[in-house]
Amino acid sequence: MSVKIDSVFIHGWAMNSAVWQPCLHQLPGWIKPLCIDLPGYGASVDVDAGTLDEYVEHVAQQITRPVLLVGWSLGGLVSLKLAQRYPEKVSGLFQLATNPKFVQDSDWQTAIEASVFEQFASSLEQDRVKTIRRFLALQVRGTDTSMRTIRELQRAIDERGLPRIEALFAGLKILSRTDLTGAVQQLECPVTWLLGEKDALVPLELADSLKQMSSNADIQILAAAGHAPFISHPDAFVDSLEQAAKRL
Repeated sequence: MSVKIDSVFIHGWAMNSAVWQPCLHQLPGWIKPLCIDLPGYGASVDVDAGTLDEYVEHVAQQITRPVLLVGWSLGGLVSLKLAQRYPEKVSGLFQLATNPKFVQDSDWQTAIEASVFEQFASSLEQDRVKTIRRFLALQVRGTDTSMRTIRELQRAIDERGLPRIEALFAGLKILSRTDLTGAVQQLECPVTWLLGEKDALVPLELADSLKQMSSNADIQILAAAGHAPFISHPDAFVDSLEQAAKRL
């Protein structure tokens, strides 16, 4: 393509923007990436913010023209909320292994139980490093590429350092309390959802719910992938992202 597409990448809980580096090398030259660290993480470790709205403002301030927003997990909530609040800044959404409502209730079954995040919050008070390691293991549970994926996730943490404990608690609160199912139905920009078949944090059944909520969304399921498909299946991820960018 002769037209360059600006793309902003937003990482997930406990991670930082270094996690994107391996797959960025595979992007075509016409996709121009910008990787942003959320408040309390990586290069933004000293930024004080603790709510989803504050996260959205932090990212929005760094976007000067319409972009393709790539949001992974917690980053998917940030990108979805940003697209709702600042539609002029978003030309398209690429929602990666994320859920508009991560915790299930009587009206929303395609999510995980609240106890998952409650357990992480409880153990976080005791041992931040051990809790993050448990979370990395959960991301690859049931997949065939678990050790390689965990090594890449850990490498990103080692490269930029541990996130602030306050940021970790804030992220868990956002994940457990946010409901953006209404935002999904209001989106006007093109949206792609890439879900992992074996994701232990985002149930596969979410695909059916999304189809009912957003008839125009492109919903894809990556076979054998867990919660970090851009690491475990980089070729498929890049191909999906490239196709999404071409549709803008």
